[in-house]
Amino acid sequence: MSRWRAGLQQLRQYPSAVAGAGIILLLVGVSIYSVVAIPYSQALDLWRGGDMWQDHPVNAGPVWADRLAGGAAPRTQTVRADDERVQTEALPGARRIGMPLTFHYDADDFPSELNVFLRADVHDSEAFVRLTWVTPDEREIPLVSRRVSGDQRVSLSQDLDLERRLQAVPHIALMSEAPADADDAPPRVLTGDYELRLDAILFHPEDSLDAELIVYGRVHGLAGTDHQRRDLMVALLWGTPIALAFGLLAAVGTTVTTLVIAAVGVWYRGVVDAVIQRLTEVNMILPLLPILVMVGTLYSTSIWVMLGVVILLGIFSAGIKMYRAMLLPIREAPYIEAAKAYGASNARIILRYMIPRILPVLIPTFVTLIPTFVFLEASLALLGLGDPELPTWGKVLNDAQTQSALYHGFYYWVLSPAGLLMLTGLGFAMFGFALDRVFNPRLRNL
Repeated sequence: MSRWRAGLQQLRQYPSAVAGAGIILLLVGVSIYSVVAIPYSQALDLWRGGDMWQDHPVNAGPVWADRLAGGAAPRTQTVRADDERVQTEALPGARRIGMPLTFHYDADDFPSELNVFLRADVHDSEAFVRLTWVTPDEREIPLVSRRVSGDQRVSLSQDLDLERRLQAVPHIALMSEAPADADDAPPRVLTGDYELRLDAILFHPEDSLDAELIVYGRVHGLAGTDHQRRDLMVALLWGTPIALAFGLLAAVGTTVTTLVIAAVGVWYRGVVDAVIQRLTEVNMILPLLPILVMVGTLYSTSIWVMLGVVILLGIFSAGIKMYRAMLLPIREAPYIEAAKAYGASNARIILRYMIPRILPVLIPTFVTLIPTFVFLEASLALLGLGDPELPTWGKVLNDAQTQSALYHGFYYWVLSPAGLLMLTGLGFAMFGFALDRVFNPRLRNL
């Protein structure tokens, strides 16, 4: 214990060790927060997407990046009707409802999209709804008229008839200044108070209608959104515990089993050692990544299946030869002969006297091995062989590649997970190299 305590005290003298430990603790803290704040089942539901993200813009960048660049991109506004302003008028055999949805818009850029969500609870006949857009300069623009029952979305930005009538993209035409007669100047956003006027006819006394207007912005949250409106913060947060768990379990599984097998071969020698060495040499020429690609393509892309294959292929790795070279002189040490003399069993000699002697040299290798498996998991996900259910950094990169994020200028989609991967590798590398300087006798005096 005194040797370990002295080694830990020496680590404080290395700034790289302190910085690396700080990065690792930060990643562990993010992992704990992610698991507590977003339970596993909730994270899976969020990542599957669907209607729960309908109030998020598509491919919106992070808010902080826009502010850092000096921009003032619009944020999303959700507009609901004020009950006090809803007007009801009785008609013969029906009921007329006037529902104004008003909002103030003061951004310097156009929104990315306009959607109206209607919810009609009807009994006999469908409700008839007519929408009218009123601009701050009191222009009234008729939008759509339709029958509504149940939940319906009216996508104004994708209405081709409305686009042909306005001769421009609807959400730009509806929120731009009146066209000037002078020239074809680019449209400019008109700020002020807008109103979406909803007039509905309900044909049953118990029928009800609710409406919601979403004016989608161009920035959202700390990490932005993807092509399915999903908040990328979910994948960035939950990708941290998944990456660390995969890297840690793979490193522990391969390192411990490899060390024990190497020690068994050194102790028993003969046929046992020869078989272990031949298996190691065969396994060393097997390509890991193509085998994982084959397993993911033909069998399963589950992260646990991939982890098992990684550990299985890592048992007889090249580390066995390195550990064997370190254990051979230990086998001939006097205290091993003394242990044999007082009747220690083979298992006790291997586990209590041989393996602990090389643990100080093994730990730095173990620490630097963790990010290798983290990168491996991300590489598999980037190739489309990641677990389809889990939100991971590699899955974010795969979606970004599929949607040509860099080509369309969505740099945040790539830089965020790539930055976290590089930060993870940097933290473990700095800490592992410092451990090597402390516990490796060949580097201790350098």
